[in-house]
This record gives sequence, structure tokens and C-alpha cells, in this order.
Amino acid sequence: MLKRYDKGYFDKWYRGRGRVHGAGEVRRKVALTVAVAEYFLRRSLRSVLDIGCGEGAWLDHLRSIRPKISYIGLDPSDYAVERFGASRNIRQAAFADLPSLHFNRRFDLIVCSDVLHYVAQNDIRSGIGEIVRVLGGVAFIEVLTREDEIIGDLQGLTRRPAEWYRRLFNEAGLVQVAPYSWLAPSLHPFAAELELP
Repeated sequence: MLKRYDKGYFDKWYRGRGRVHGAGEVRRKVALTVAVAEYFLRRSLRSVLDIGCGEGAWLDHLRSIRPKISYIGLDPSDYAVERFGASRNIRQAAFADLPSLHFNRRFDLIVCSDVLHYVAQNDIRSGIGEIVRVLGGVAFIEVLTREDEIIGDLQGLTRRPAEWYRRLFNEAGLVQVAPYSWLAPSLHPFAAELELP
């Protein structure tokens, strides 16, 4: 069955009784991630790339902390792009499209929340390489694994072991520095020994 990321999908999983995130959960993730990124950047956050952003739920929370933040959201949903594309700067692209987008800049923060467990293995491998190429700070990569108790949208979900993701991210040059938070290779030399695992 083809999965449709339409208004009904977002109503069910993000607003209805079956919603997967509580009211303050996204706000707390954003606050944590901004703090971690700014800690390692040693300055205020300026730019964010949000991959699989849906309706752009992170944007308002980011702007409440950094009002002048530059934000680009990417999502494959026709509905999300038509409804929020102009107002929230959401462009149509799936994770698999990342290498073909040819971004010519780096981002202080790259968000990829609740996406990779729905993406094919080969697409993850090529996409992670592109994330590392354009990452200048921290990547927040929230992914559910085989070891997690999963509640929510299970259609098309692939339960890979956590170790598979850790190995892939480490091989790409990312180092975990906080929950779901991975430091860009360009910042490794500036991190103290006990700031890293």
C-alpha cells in the first residue's frame, strides 16, 4: 500500500488522539539541539536544514529562540509543500533526493527527526554522506531502532539495530555528543577530550 503524507496523515499522527508527540516534546528537542549546536559552534545558531520536516513543526520553536534563523525544510509530501511551502520555506524532496540537491553551503544544524526508519538502506547511506558534506555544526538524527518500543506509524517502518546506525554514522565521520546529536567532522579538532565519547 502506498503511503500518503496528506492532511489526514498529519491530523492523525500529529494532532489527533493518536498523536505521537506531546505538546512540549518538540519544544524540548529544539531547546536541547540548539544548546548543543551553539555549545560546539561557540556562537548563535544561524542556519537549519530540516530533512523530512513534515509541516515544519520545528520552525516556530527555532524562531522563538533565534528569530532571525535561516530555515529550509525538505519533505516529500505534496500536502506539506502546498500548504506550508511558502510560509515555512518547505521544499519538496525526499531523503533519497539529498545528493541531487547540490547545496552549495553549510548548515549549522541539520535536523532529520523520525525519518530514517522509513528510508531504504542504500538511500540512507548516500544521504548521510550528503549530510556530512553540508554539515557545519550538529546533526540531530532521531531514529527508532529494533531495540526501541515503538508506538505510532508502523507502516513501512524498518527496524534496524541501533548498532547499524552507530556504525554508519561513525564511518561517515560523525561523533555522537548528546541524545540523537552528532558533531560535524570539521568540529572534531576543536572538541576537548571529555566532550566526546
